[in-house]
Amino acid sequence: MKKLLILALAITTFACSNDDNNAQVINNPQTPGLAYAVSDSDFTTTYSLLRSELQANPNISIIAEVNHTANAESIDKDLRNTRVIFFGNPALGTPLMQQNQLAGLDLPQKMLVYQDSDNNVFVSYNGTEYLAARHSGVGGAQTLQQIKSALANFTESATNGNVSENSSSGITNKQGIITLVSNNDFNSTYNNLRNAVVDNAALTLFAELNHQENAPNEEDLNPTRVIIFGNPELGTPLMQNAQTTAIDLPQKMLVWQEEDGQVNISYNDPIFFKERHGITNNDERLGQIKSALNNLAIDAAN
Repeated sequence: MKKLLILALAITTFACSNDDNNAQVINNPQTPGLAYAVSDSDFTTTYSLLRSELQANPNISIIAEVNHTANAESIDKDLRNTRVIFFGNPALGTPLMQQNQLAGLDLPQKMLVYQDSDNNVFVSYNGTEYLAARHSGVGGAQTLQQIKSALANFTESATNGNVSENSSSGITNKQGIITLVSNNDFNSTYNNLRNAVVDNAALTLFAELNHQENAPNEEDLNPTRVIIFGNPELGTPLMQNAQTTAIDLPQKMLVWQEEDGQVNISYNDPIFFKERHGITNNDERLGQIKSALNNLAIDAAN
């Protein structure tokens, strides 16, 4: 009897040990302000489910889809499955920009679906606490809670998982945002910027969005436009190093006019991406990106 008991304990211990060894490794993203959930499906299924959820909502328009993996392949580089989908609901987003026009730099909303090195599939997005911390006044927007709920619902439906949101306690107002004052009027500034992007063979124009035109009533928002573009040669190595960087790529530049008529050009400082996503060994490349963005802004402003 004693021998049987010892044998049973040994089998149980071995089985538990095997379970532990076979347990799935999940390395949750540590990016500040990032909300995410782990999917119980493969990458293609998860992305398709998310896209279908967005398409089924009559209040939402899909603005652009960016396949970072395919873009990497086009320049003979490897990148694990990584895709971003841009979408918006002006009725919810406009109140954020009415509180702070700079919030237009983080709109339209975007969601990142990616497969990590352990083959876990994540759906992630910039949480509403991140938006409120980075853009003073947005926390008081009446639609912020609706946005929070909608993003969580889309994510949980696509993943069959629960959403977690990393702390935004270290994020401060205007953090990582560079703004240049233009010497031109609004339309000239935007057209100059667009032409500079289109005329640059290294850049791909992905989307343009006129936030003012899309507002429920145009008079509710000062002139505010965003342009989305990228360069896989420079962006892919950043995502290879820190895959969550894809939530902040491709690049975006915001042209916006204040109440007093002053026209501004704002964009994200690539050095902020380095700090936020923990990018390493890419300082020279980040410097190239920063210089390129600065030159685009100067061309548009003068």
